[in-house]
Amino acid sequence: MPANFKIEQLRKDYSAHTLEMDKVRSNPVEQFQVWFDEALNAEVPEPNAMTLSTATTNGVPSARIVLLKGVTDDSFLFYTNYNSRKGQELRANPRAALTFLWHELQRQVRIEGRVEVLSAEESTRYFQSRPKGSQIGAWASPQSTQIESREELEEKVKQLEEEYRAADALPKPGNWGGYRVVPHRIEFWQGRSSRLHDRIEFTLSEKGTWTIARLAP
Repeated sequence: MPANFKIEQLRKDYSAHTLEMDKVRSNPVEQFQVWFDEALNAEVPEPNAMTLSTATTNGVPSARIVLLKGVTDDSFLFYTNYNSRKGQELRANPRAALTFLWHELQRQVRIEGRVEVLSAEESTRYFQSRPKGSQIGAWASPQSTQIESREELEEKVKQLEEEYRAADALPKPGNWGGYRVVPHRIEFWQGRSSRLHDRIEFTLSEKGTWTIARLAP
């Protein structure tokens, strides 16, 4: 890297696709599925990776990357430890934002909405469909809390591996499960040349219908 390199000099012009009002689906969840399928077909690495943003009751934000694990007619699903930082913030302030970046397609999707806890049955069904090692990891990790060492964590994993050696699946931990984000706003962002990006925003009205508008880049 040159000695005089500056981050501000990093630039890339976007010209891969366009996004037109008359080409998008009238339902934004259906439009999301269209774009998600295109990301799959384009072999985007981990297309279900998304930034999950939460906030405390007094507005202090935090964000992290998690994995989308399902899409229904009106919601987006993910799973985590309820006692993690995000779990605690969602308990106190059940609103969240999701952001997908599919750089290979020069696209973003931004989703905002209320958050609901999935039923224990839904969470158990998904939990026990995961690889056994991931199930053990969920039991072993007191997510977001301080631990003395990596060795402490690995020792707990060994204990659980021995305890459940003969089991096909572990029971779901009581402090682990799923959430659904029910959106009231979804924006589709398509990179365009000279930073004149296409932005199409869907907003849910009080009557439960979606309105659509183009935003300036």
